[in-house]
Amino acid sequence: MIKNEVKELWKLCFPDDNPEFVELYFRMRYNNDVNLAIRVGKDVVSALQMLPYPMTFCSTQIDTAYISGACTHPDFRRRGAMRELLAQAFAQMRQRGVLLSTLIPATESLAAYYAHSGYAPVFGYAEQTFAAGQTAMPKGTEAKEETVLDTDAYDYVDRKMHERPCCLQHTAADMRVVMAELPISHGCAYTLRNGNALQAFALFYPAGKGLTCAELLADNDKAANLLLNEVCRRHGLGSVRLLRPAEGDEPAKPLGMARIIDATTVLRLYAAAHPQLDVNIALTDPQLTSNSGFYYLNNGKCMRSAERLRGTHLNFDIAGLAAYVLTPLHPYMSLMLN
Repeated sequence: MIKNEVKELWKLCFPDDNPEFVELYFRMRYNNDVNLAIRVGKDVVSALQMLPYPMTFCSTQIDTAYISGACTHPDFRRRGAMRELLAQAFAQMRQRGVLLSTLIPATESLAAYYAHSGYAPVFGYAEQTFAAGQTAMPKGTEAKEETVLDTDAYDYVDRKMHERPCCLQHTAADMRVVMAELPISHGCAYTLRNGNALQAFALFYPAGKGLTCAELLADNDKAANLLLNEVCRRHGLGSVRLLRPAEGDEPAKPLGMARIIDATTVLRLYAAAHPQLDVNIALTDPQLTSNSGFYYLNNGKCMRSAERLRGTHLNFDIAGLAAYVLTPLHPYMSLMLN
């Protein structure tokens, strides 16, 4: 069964991964429909998964695919297997209506490798230190540690994440995986409620002797501070490290990369959301040649031509286009089990 073969290849290529996490991934996240593999003889020598994630983008929701578990048997590396798999993945994504592919490179050398396949480093995050105070919990307000998310809690998380204009989203099934993984990584999740009304959600992972808040969603700053204060109190901490979306011109630390799969649809959505734009683009994409061509954005519309029309053009490869379109939008991803 290919699932077991891919799992054994994963264990060989990622020997430091927690065995419990590997079992959880292949039980709850993996399925054959999102897997691609290359065989040599009877053996799987290279594999990757294309995990589906919705994403808010330009006032709508689009389909994306997150590259996970990309690995090649040590005996077959540097022979082009992964580049072939990525090419197959891009073609399948295009057929399935996926507009963007995303990933988180584990090292700088991998970031450079994926850049050659059209990925650009566009996802980032800001971080700050939250210092605990002496704020008392108001009467009727309670913080609770959660091991699973009930329907109300997931609906709250989903609603608050959709308020972010350019952000990878988590389905209910995906959040079940995130919550199931917490005991493995010794993480924890908390909600804040006033009566039955949920006011905040936060998820934490251990960091040294402290905690990192990897996701914080709240109705307002007061609710956020109440929840963070209570978590600090329960864990005997004076502060926690908080990861969050960057704001305005705030510098962001790099995290994930994106590759445009369907340039025409992405640029049409982008033009509609930015009707003031008047720009001509000359695009080249060696891996997905159907993207190559000339694009004209004006008055909220995008026209594509196989031939260059008059006027000055911005010249982009596909990674450059991703940077041009996405970077100003401060795209955000969190809880990716990376």
